[in-house]
Amino acid sequence: MLDELREECGVIGIYDGENVARNVAMGLYALQHRGQESAGFAVSDGAKIRVRKSMGLVSALLREHDAGELKGRAGIGHVRYSTTGASTLANAQPILVGCKWGQIAVAHNGNITNAAELRAEMEAEGHIFQTTSDSEILLHEIARTRAGDLGEAVEKAVAKLTGSFSLVFLSKDAMYVARDGFGFRPLSLGRLGNAWCAASETCAFDLLGAKYVRDVEPGEFLTVTREGVRSRRFVRKERRAHCIFECIYFARPDSRIFGQSCDKVRRKMGKKLAEERPVDADIVVAVPDSAATAALGYAQASGIRFEIGLLRNHYVGRTFIDPAQDVREQKVRLKFNPIEGVLKGRRVCVVDDSLVRGTTLRILVRMIRDAGATEVHVRIASPPVAHPCFFGMDFPSSRELAAASMAPEEIAAALGVDSLGYLSVEGMKECTGEGEHYCAACFDGNYPDYVGAKTDKARCG
Repeated sequence: MLDELREECGVIGIYDGENVARNVAMGLYALQHRGQESAGFAVSDGAKIRVRKSMGLVSALLREHDAGELKGRAGIGHVRYSTTGASTLANAQPILVGCKWGQIAVAHNGNITNAAELRAEMEAEGHIFQTTSDSEILLHEIARTRAGDLGEAVEKAVAKLTGSFSLVFLSKDAMYVARDGFGFRPLSLGRLGNAWCAASETCAFDLLGAKYVRDVEPGEFLTVTREGVRSRRFVRKERRAHCIFECIYFARPDSRIFGQSCDKVRRKMGKKLAEERPVDADIVVAVPDSAATAALGYAQASGIRFEIGLLRNHYVGRTFIDPAQDVREQKVRLKFNPIEGVLKGRRVCVVDDSLVRGTTLRILVRMIRDAGATEVHVRIASPPVAHPCFFGMDFPSSRELAAASMAPEEIAAALGVDSLGYLSVEGMKECTGEGEHYCAACFDGNYPDYVGAKTDKARCG
């Protein structure tokens, strides 16, 4: 998916385990795809919580900080990508504060849609904020909540939130885990020996050798202590609204999300796309890496040979780009290179997972033609993205969406392709096996919760 669509964050927590700081950091490596702006972890030794964080990748975090120096048996971690708010160390997570119950740290994935209202109310009361993050607002809410203990305060504060959130909290002697009532973002529970683990995706469990136990239920609040796990339901919604973009793009294909194999769902989407939008082509090529599984499904269903026609450079980070050159085109060329021997003289079907803004896909199509392709047909393994998202993706404005103002024929002409075909909304939902449990508002405009959709702006988690 070439429009640089990115998701909020990834979170992980481990309670009552060995080498916690190291294992949290290793889990963050598996979740790196969910955020590359900053990384951090917090560890409790039973008396004090210590936080280490840095800008950039997890590897940068571990170069700057020795995970082995943080001793303790409980910890949480975070990788961040912000949709709004400055990309600064102050906004990096976990965020640690002290309140009347002692220290508490939080790591958050999602988008709190009533954050602006809560912040305005707190500022009127004299609260002072050090970041632009939703997560700090949540910590202020915990601090001002009347409750008998910290666990009760956290639960009451979480119950006031609207929008999407998967949260892990760390106190000196407990870990708290919460997921919003609609279950927008994935959050799973696992065991690593005797330790309890929570993570945005199960691929983190795989890296650690942990065993997946179950998903954290929508609206569920978990208290994890030496006595075990206590579950409470802080809110109940009439329906679930899992973000379908997790299946299309965000999650790693080797993860189990929303109770299903992400790889299998994406492969079904590719097969359904071939059924709905066939093409007369010589080869099927994926836009690596996120569309590879859908492209394989398309090739299998269509009988057209799958080829690796685009090579992705995995070592491109924050690269200096000469401002005198075409910045956008250079970014695409830095990331991808067409394989001329595969593409030359061929009718090429290019499969991508989604098309949001469409600007960089146009450059890639031209590169494929320059490599000698006689025809270029684009197939998108999701429907047209025509509506903004207020629950954690970085297109909160319809102005950013190609399909909001252009018909498919106009988009095809802008891309310079011989044909363009999308997966239908019905076909997409059919591939999940339980489409009624998913939020597809960015495709069909059916928002499960209107709170926050009154504004054309969203804040970062």
